[in-house]
Amino acid sequence: MGAVICVRSLGAVALAAVVLALAAPASADLRISDLDVFLNDHELTVNVSLLGAIPDTFQEGIQSGIPTHVRYTVELWQYNRYWRDVRLLARIVERQLAYNVVTKDYKVTSLKGETRAPHVTRDARDAQRVLSELRGLKLTPAGTMNPTDVIYVRVHAEAALNGDNTFVTRMAGTAEETMRQSEFRTITRVQ
Repeated sequence: MGAVICVRSLGAVALAAVVLALAAPASADLRISDLDVFLNDHELTVNVSLLGAIPDTFQEGIQSGIPTHVRYTVELWQYNRYWRDVRLLARIVERQLAYNVVTKDYKVTSLKGETRAPHVTRDARDAQRVLSELRGLKLTPAGTMNPTDVIYVRVHAEAALNGDNTFVTRMAGTAEETMRQSEFRTITRVQ
């Protein structure tokens, strides 16, 4: 009798494992490939490039006319040796890619954090390039920072169909997120 119970419980565990394996999305394709932080005499500038901003699971939704949103959260942090690090500032940049089914045009518009004209193209690769590259984001003037502080930049990127990024949409494969941190920097040059 005890052996039968063990077999039944093993069957339930195997069934639960199969259900979880089917519910889990494929490996996340969203990656931050380039994170460049430039600190010159005037300002702190950040360049970011995303790989896989439009995963394969988004393609059917985009072709149906559902817009795709990409949100970058760029944070400037101050390293603290003996306590928690301090976030100095955060900037959010959000872009949307919409496909017009009638005219077969892709339109990339800026929703938050930057002012730029909408980019309209018929080429999907060009639209993906404009959506996934964040160039020349000015965080702060260099004069406002303490020259002896050790700072770093952390970027959190999210991509989602229709802008809906929740646990359920990430499990369904219609939303993804990733994070990357830069190396430590100081304003003064270390000899």
